[in-house]
Amino acid sequence: MLSDYIFMVLASGWITLQLALSALILAVILGLLCALGKQSGQRWLRCLIAPYTLLARGIPDLVLMLLVFYSLPALLNSWIGQLDGHYHVEFSPFIAGFITLGFIFGAYMSETFRSALLNIPRGQIEAAHAFGFSACRTFLRIVFPQMIRLALPGFTNNWLVLVKATALVSLLGLEDVMFRAKSAAESTGQPFTFYLLAGGFYLAITLLSVLALRLLAKRYAMGVREVVL
Repeated sequence: MLSDYIFMVLASGWITLQLALSALILAVILGLLCALGKQSGQRWLRCLIAPYTLLARGIPDLVLMLLVFYSLPALLNSWIGQLDGHYHVEFSPFIAGFITLGFIFGAYMSETFRSALLNIPRGQIEAAHAFGFSACRTFLRIVFPQMIRLALPGFTNNWLVLVKATALVSLLGLEDVMFRAKSAAESTGQPFTFYLLAGGFYLAITLLSVLALRLLAKRYAMGVREVVL
């Protein structure tokens, strides 16, 4: 019987991974757009991005998650009602977690990508333009590969924190690892066993992620020489 509960907890790991990867994709897209917006020189873009990053980094994750899950649908339904609409908006725990985590970590990713962009020598971009490269080709061939290499340390930290933050979504009712671990602990009266199992799952994801991202960092560091002063 105990083995059934263990299998139940581990099987729900797929939901945790889906949530983490989905939120990561959204965070990378938002982070990259915000980083490019900050570097674009457009004042109106910076005025839009600054409140977003302040909001995402200044309010606790759980508070934002509860606002998205409970308050945002109520607000949208109120607006729809005023427009005589017949739609009803309701977020599942997965969607609320995906939106919230992607929104929050998009702000952190934007600073990671912005720092990487600032460390790319400006002369390389000017040389690419002198050779007739378009802005898009310059970004894809010159800027993007170097940005990945420079951003990987910060990206790794953000990803690891994001994976652990997915545990908060269990409070909304998502049947992920933490939710199933809590249910198994209450059913069997063995909280230490199942919370330790959940901790081991997150630790395994951390170790595998660090290993994979280190290999990726080595791949992008090939041919790069360190200058010793």
